[in-house]
Amino acid sequence: MISILDIKDAFDRISGHIHKTPILSSKTIDRLVGAEVLFKCENLQKTGSFKIRGATNAVKQLSTSQLSNGIVTVSSGNHGAALSMAGTRINTPVTVIMPSNTSKIKIENVKRSGGSIVWCEPNQRSREQTLEKVVSDTGAVVVHPYNDARVIAGQGTAGLEIVSDYPDIDAIITPVSGGGLLSGTLLSAKYTNPKIKVYGAEPLEADDTFRSLQEGKIVPNKTTNTICDGLRAQVGSITFP
Repeated sequence: MISILDIKDAFDRISGHIHKTPILSSKTIDRLVGAEVLFKCENLQKTGSFKIRGATNAVKQLSTSQLSNGIVTVSSGNHGAALSMAGTRINTPVTVIMPSNTSKIKIENVKRSGGSIVWCEPNQRSREQTLEKVVSDTGAVVVHPYNDARVIAGQGTAGLEIVSDYPDIDAIITPVSGGGLLSGTLLSAKYTNPKIKVYGAEPLEADDTFRSLQEGKIVPNKTTNTICDGLRAQVGSITFP
């Protein structure tokens, strides 16, 4: 089980490599909602998303021998770009397996961050088979986008920043795909103040986490019909519990 100490250690480990992103507000939205709404602006984070937190925390805990054959991951873009930047910082090559229908802006973000791309078909079977082949051919170490305790602890630093600034906040809403950010946010919030409510938000047509929580076991996505390409993943065996 990941503890608040793991998240605090992650924060100390990565703080020199990430932004402490601002928390902004909008009176217009407050009036529309009828509540005070705050926005944790991870869109202003390095590589454009919170993913740099978990990627950096994971990479900084890999040994020299683990890094000797490079790093590989599967990603629709954000984790791939973050891991590419984290690897480039320590002169370690990163291979990102990406679906063939990935948006151009995310492809360019991976390349700009120093990653090399290997294409796969946009389905789980192809992703897994391509990953197995790259690992078999190169011996690269895998850093999973979310089903990794080091990644979860790293993502939890975003929640840690929120509760450090607003320890009495009523609720936090976070997107959920594979569950790394939601898991880390839950841990940060509940260890700090058990009264904080934490909600996961996912597309109606990629709602595996919602249905998994209802059934008490992991159930697969029935569809992934959403423009939110970063929210199409399956909740993980580490993140779900």
